[in-house]
Amino acid sequence: MKILVTGGAGFIGSSVVRLAISRGASVVNVDAVTYAACLNNVANVANHPNYAFEQVDIRDREALANVFAKHTPDAVMHLAAESHVDRSIDAPADFIETNITGTFNMLEAARSYWQAQGRPVTFRFHHVSTDEVIGSLRPTGMFNETTPYDPRSPYSASKASSDHLVRAWHETFGLPIVLTNCSNNYGPFQFPEKLIPLVILNALMGKPLPIYGDGENIRDWLYVEDHADALLLVLEQGAVGRNYNIGGENERTNLEMVETLCAILDRLSPRDRGSYTELITFVTDRPGHDARYAIDPARIRDELGWRPSVTVEGGLEKTVHWYLDNEDWWRPLLNRSGFGQRLGAKP
Repeated sequence: MKILVTGGAGFIGSSVVRLAISRGASVVNVDAVTYAACLNNVANVANHPNYAFEQVDIRDREALANVFAKHTPDAVMHLAAESHVDRSIDAPADFIETNITGTFNMLEAARSYWQAQGRPVTFRFHHVSTDEVIGSLRPTGMFNETTPYDPRSPYSASKASSDHLVRAWHETFGLPIVLTNCSNNYGPFQFPEKLIPLVILNALMGKPLPIYGDGENIRDWLYVEDHADALLLVLEQGAVGRNYNIGGENERTNLEMVETLCAILDRLSPRDRGSYTELITFVTDRPGHDARYAIDPARIRDELGWRPSVTVEGGLEKTVHWYLDNEDWWRPLLNRSGFGQRLGAKP
């Protein structure tokens, strides 16, 4: 199978690219290489005969059409997106242009290609989305694939819009799609503006470990390599037109995650004096910060036999080890836009 992966130089996308290549697939990595992307994420497959890279922005419809014509993929996995909620508060237009218009461009490029190929029944367009489109949950209960959307941020609203477009292209034009919504990802190669890598790197540099509000916001944490495995499974075996929730089955508060990271760092890279927990600093909460997300993963478990393989404690341990061992990867990123800055503080 030849898979066209958008956003393949990003965090989740590069994990998909590396795993797909290791399993014998061919991959065309389409990425604009913006601030959060890094070609070093795919350096270990860059010279593989089954790998090709195209530096293309999904906002460029003509360039996308050329990529489809040149590489003739069997499937698309669409991950390219602006993805940081805080940035969506500061600059929502970027999220509208990339996540909505960019997805429209991808759908139209894929539809034209699919129709020109004779509408093959084996073709798939896999749209990768987020649990944030559902909005905030109460202290109990989970959302599933039929829970109504209720996005609360420019980011989640843009992703909800893109989800609706993908479903519409299936219902109206017959484009064979699958759709997944995932919980919070963490793991190696994550750009250090998100909570887990930010805490690890700030701790190693002796800087404050910022936690929004009281730290009691709850997320379901999914190790990125588990997510990549689930994405490829849905692409290959998911039912056309069906959506699947992918969760880590690991609900934790933000404060619990940071305290766990501190305990791991205390053991693996201890400070000269005291614990890393002494660096925890509570800061003004994000505007409209959703209180809780929790995914019911029954559909993907029951229909496709998938469950996460990594506990949150095991995943955090692996993640800390990776950042400790790969300073040559993260050190150059510290000079990029956003690292060490408070984003999204003012609505």
